[in-house]
Amino acid sequence: MAITLIFPGQGSQAIGMGLDFYNSFATAKAVFDEVDDALNQKLSKIIFEGDTDQLTLTENTQPALMAVSMAIVRTVEHEMGKSLHSLTAYMAGHSLGEYTANCAASTFTLKDTARLLKLRGQAMQRAVPVGKGAMTAILGLEIEAVESLTKQASLSEDDLCVVANDNSPGQLVASGHKTAIDRIIELALKNGAKRALPLPVSAPFHSPLMQPAACEMADALADTIAQHAKVPIIANVTTAPVLASGEIKSLLIEQVTGRVRWRESMATLQDLSVTHVVEVGSGKVLTGLIKRIDPGLTASFVNTIADLDAFIKLLDSKK
Repeated sequence: MAITLIFPGQGSQAIGMGLDFYNSFATAKAVFDEVDDALNQKLSKIIFEGDTDQLTLTENTQPALMAVSMAIVRTVEHEMGKSLHSLTAYMAGHSLGEYTANCAASTFTLKDTARLLKLRGQAMQRAVPVGKGAMTAILGLEIEAVESLTKQASLSEDDLCVVANDNSPGQLVASGHKTAIDRIIELALKNGAKRALPLPVSAPFHSPLMQPAACEMADALADTIAQHAKVPIIANVTTAPVLASGEIKSLLIEQVTGRVRWRESMATLQDLSVTHVVEVGSGKVLTGLIKRIDPGLTASFVNTIADLDAFIKLLDSKK
């Protein structure tokens, strides 16, 4: 049985996430304390008792979700006396979750991952003036149809939209200039979409409008020490496993403007002999997506202490 760990992206955050681990395990508390120290910010206070508006600021959400996932990773490793990357075949993460996967695979240190994600959130926010960009979730159409509609909705380089996330069959996200997003919402509904919903985000992620942020991340990653991953990471933009630190950095830069090819990434797992996928961190969004992408894969999650025993038993069966 081959296991892949997956890590959630933006949208999975919730006030109080990870608090049970923080209160119960010194290893988990140490993760939150280290992230707070790295950012010179009481991010843990925002996570555990802040208001939703604070937590959903992109610059807070990104390191916060990573901290929760890594608190669980470090706790499990301590309880088992083994590194998780020695017990799993692959790791992957949705958008910012790819940084978490690389932290869990020892590509980056926890402190550096926190700093990179804080900067990533800030850079994405700076890249486009508020109100100029937008995103929409399109439900009920397949990728080929949505790609065609983005082309129809895009009038120029200064008025365009693209497929940003290919999450699962019939669940896609378009991103770009607000004017083009308004057009694709109308086009999608006219062409059979069940729903086309504007997303409550502050910037058009994973679109060409994010190029300034990609440049900032290129500089930041160039200055960050990275090791080769201890376990292959399934990259968002290529859907292929990667181990080399230089290639990982290049793909993370490309990811800022590139499509999150989650459906394809998860669909390749059976070809890689993966049988079980476990979502580690806040929420169950990715678990739900996998059930739609490939019902043949067994999917589970660990986001509270109540899930811990089953997760450890699963990993024990791999030893």
